[in-house]
Amino acid sequence: MPKQLEGRVAVVTGASKGIGAEIAKHFAAEGAAVVVNYASSRAGADAVVVDILGNGGRAVAVQADVSKADDIRRLLAETMKAFGRLDVLVNNAGIYEYAPLDEITAENFHKQFGLNVLGLILTTQEAVKHFGGDGGSVVNIGSVVGKLSLPGSTVYAATKAAVDSVTRTLSAELGPRKIRVNAVNPGMVLTEGNASVGNAEDGFRKQVEPRTPLGRIGRVDDIAPAVVYFASDDSNWVTGETLYIAGGYR
Repeated sequence: MPKQLEGRVAVVTGASKGIGAEIAKHFAAEGAAVVVNYASSRAGADAVVVDILGNGGRAVAVQADVSKADDIRRLLAETMKAFGRLDVLVNNAGIYEYAPLDEITAENFHKQFGLNVLGLILTTQEAVKHFGGDGGSVVNIGSVVGKLSLPGSTVYAATKAAVDSVTRTLSAELGPRKIRVNAVNPGMVLTEGNASVGNAEDGFRKQVEPRTPLGRIGRVDDIAPAVVYFASDDSNWVTGETLYIAGGYR
C-alpha cells in the first residue's frame, strides 16, 4: 500500500518533544522527509531524528527560534539545502503561560503572541516562497482552549483564537496558489510537559477529564494522524478547516 506522504518534504516546528515529535515520526512513517525543528532542546530533536532514521526514514534536526525572522529564513534555507524542496509546513511551535488577570504582564503577552501568532505567520510567509508549482499544505496546531472559558488562560486562549482566524484568512488568500491551510485543535494532551501533574495543568486536567465524553485526556498519537491527513492528498479539496480532537470536550 502506497505511503500517504511518499516523496514529500515537511517542516515541523517545535518537534523535539510532545505533539510535534509525534507528528514528525508519523510523517516519516508515511514516507516524508522531515525537518525536525527545535528552539533549545537539541537532545530531544536529535532523539526524534535517530528514531526516524532507525525506522528507515529521512530526517534532519534544525535549530531555529521561529519567533525570529532571521532564524525562520535559516530554517527554510537549511530545509532546501537538505532536501531540495518543501511541500508541507506544520506550525506546531508554541508556548503557554497561564496567569490570572492581575498577574498578566506586557512581557507575558508579547512572549506568547510573538511565537504563537506572529511566529506562525512569519514562518508561513517564508515557507510559501519555497513551495513549488503544485502548491503545498500548511497545518496549524491550535487548541480547543481558543474557544473555551478557562480562568487563567486569557492570553494563551487569545493566541489560539487568533490561530483559528489566521487559518481561515490565509486559506482564502493562498488558495489560488494551490496552498491549503488547515488547523488541528487538540484538547488537553498528555505530553512530557504535563506528565508530572501540578499547578495549572493539574487543575485543568481535573476540570477537563470528567467533562470529556470519551473519558480521558488525549495522547500525542491521537493528534498526529489528523495532521497526516491534512498534509496528504486525501484532503486535497479541504482548506480553511479546523478539526477539533478533544474526545468530545467542548
